[in-house]
Amino acid sequence: MLETFVELFVIYIIYKLVFNFIIPIYVASKQMNKKMNEFKQQMHQNQQQQQPSSTTSRPQQSKPGIEDDYIDYEEIK
Repeated sequence: MLETFVELFVIYIIYKLVFNFIIPIYVASKQMNKKMNEFKQQMHQNQQQQQPSSTTSRPQQSKPGIEDDYIDYEEIK
């Protein structure tokens, strides 16, 4: 009698552990992975959309030569 009670109690504890702890953690981790993949994909799409527009919107500017960078100054005493 006591043996069956202990066995049923152990089975009940295992059942509670599986359905109240292990399965919810599995479902939550699966949802998190799905959301992270969606976020990465969205960021990648945003980056691809911004990349072509940023390169075409800025025209190339010629850099001034070394002679143009030199500024004369006078020492003040």
